[in-house]
Amino acid sequence: MNFAEIIGGLVTGLAGGLFSGFLGVTAGGVLVPLLILILGKEQHIAQGISLVAQIVPTSLSGVRNYSRSGHRISLRWLIWLAAGFGVGGCVGALFAVHVPDRALQWCFVAYLVILLAIMLLRSQRSGNNGADDVPEDVPLHWATLGAIGAVAGWSSGFLGIGGGLAITALMAGIAGLSQHRAQAMSLAVTALPVTLPAALLYVQQGTELPWLAIAALIAGLWIGTDIGARFANRVSPDRLRLSMIVIIAAMALFMAFKAWR
Repeated sequence: MNFAEIIGGLVTGLAGGLFSGFLGVTAGGVLVPLLILILGKEQHIAQGISLVAQIVPTSLSGVRNYSRSGHRISLRWLIWLAAGFGVGGCVGALFAVHVPDRALQWCFVAYLVILLAIMLLRSQRSGNNGADDVPEDVPLHWATLGAIGAVAGWSSGFLGIGGGLAITALMAGIAGLSQHRAQAMSLAVTALPVTLPAALLYVQQGTELPWLAIAALIAGLWIGTDIGARFANRVSPDRLRLSMIVIIAAMALFMAFKAWR
């Protein structure tokens, strides 16, 4: 372990935390590309680092800022999302360790393209309806919540990205929540140690992880998430959604470039 890798971990954590707090998603969505780009890690190792770093509830600072701004966290939703997440995460991690790096990279690209399509459809529907929010007391069926959690968990375990990106995209794009509330729920779910089972599976499979770099990464995530959430509450839902679309598209292009090489 060298000093440059610790600094790289801190910088990666700050960038991932800003992304997480501003868009209300787990930092894992951007951590994996950043770990490959900044620290030069291979796909499996980058995914393992991402999952381990997200066990620590670094998104709590973001949850606090969203709650203070009136974006309510539903305990019932949180329970069902977390339950689905835990199951999906274990399934995804079990499959991931048997998939080559190149195939995982293309799966990552395909996943991002699907989320991008969902967000674009949501933007078009919002524009046609002229409304972005739903009443606070609209019930979501437990099966819907569990399915969203399972898809997010699978993406977490299989792609090492935390799953918050899927929660935000699916709750805003399919369940019809406002962008801010979908982001608040995503951060609340990922404040729980939902990546722990998948992370343990990676470690048990013999993935060697740079623990000092992970510690620096966690510190950066905590600081960056708080700053990002403060900015997000000052931005309109439409601009937040557009920002997410642009970032997802950029990540998909970068990962496609890495997989193609």
